[in-house]
Amino acid sequence: MKVKDIGEQGLLERLQRFCPTEIIGDDAAVITTSPEKSLVVTTDMLVDGVHFSDATTNPEDVGWRSAAANLSDLAAMGATPLGITVALGLPGEVSVEWVERLYKGMDECLKLHQTPIVGGDVCRSPVITVAITAFGEVEPNQTIYRHTAQVGDAIAITGFHGASRAGLELLLHPEIGQNLSDRDRAFLIQAHQRPKPRLDVLPILQEILAGDVGKAKRAFNSEFRIPNSEFPISGMDSSDGLADAIVQICAMSNVGARIDRDRIPIPPALSNLVTAEQAVEWALYGGEDFELVLCLPQQLAEAPIEHLGEGAAIIGEITAESAIILGDRTNKNPDRILSRDRGFQHF
Repeated sequence: MKVKDIGEQGLLERLQRFCPTEIIGDDAAVITTSPEKSLVVTTDMLVDGVHFSDATTNPEDVGWRSAAANLSDLAAMGATPLGITVALGLPGEVSVEWVERLYKGMDECLKLHQTPIVGGDVCRSPVITVAITAFGEVEPNQTIYRHTAQVGDAIAITGFHGASRAGLELLLHPEIGQNLSDRDRAFLIQAHQRPKPRLDVLPILQEILAGDVGKAKRAFNSEFRIPNSEFPISGMDSSDGLADAIVQICAMSNVGARIDRDRIPIPPALSNLVTAEQAVEWALYGGEDFELVLCLPQQLAEAPIEHLGEGAAIIGEITAESAIILGDRTNKNPDRILSRDRGFQHF
């Protein structure tokens, strides 16, 4: 049996047997270090020819994307970043300038979030490999997990999806964007080359997670109810696609979901590039948008959405059924079942 025979998910299931079950399964591992704080640790790897190439990404953007991917995992757990370490595998023929530009891109992303590079390793490799471990901290009662979604929760997203995939297609096939404005083209390419980890969302969520009932009543002007007072918000990032994130949250929480196709926000620039049907497909399965997908009580969901910026929306609801169903209010399209099969898989 070879790795390609069982695929990425099959391989991960086998490797998870060697890890504590209470730690594995989220965007990052949470290790309790004191009653007041938990250490959050995540590792992500970018490989030349798999995650980036000279045709689509310059060294600064490779550095930015590698840092952003790890910071996004911390944001998905509700954690504030503390620092990163970088393990770098390089062929000897790579120029020193390329490596310095790589680190310049990392530094540009990290400085926006006051996150230092605190160590790492360098070794010879037949292919450029950038492996980053990021460290963060979070209060135990403010940790966001995948397994805590409750029936009736609203499903909210923090921004547009599909733009990164569109940017990649434009870089690979520039001719498809002939009818785009320079502004739209730049927006889509920037979404792919320089995604923004949504650490800016955490202060808003932390107010909810703090469990201040009186403050919540005043802020959201509704009856304050948290079905699970310890973890009222479940979620993860959407780096592997919006559909993938919803499916994973539901699987971990033993619930289902109903998603309204018409409520998935499509970037105007994307609407000017492809059909409405293709835009929805890229939003669901394009990946690498690095937004957050959050499940929280309905009466708490609407007020945060107003403060999460362009493209943030409530797109569905957690259900007691096991299926994840995509439907629409107009009944123009038949219901369909969402799965992870159409997203990117390494094997």
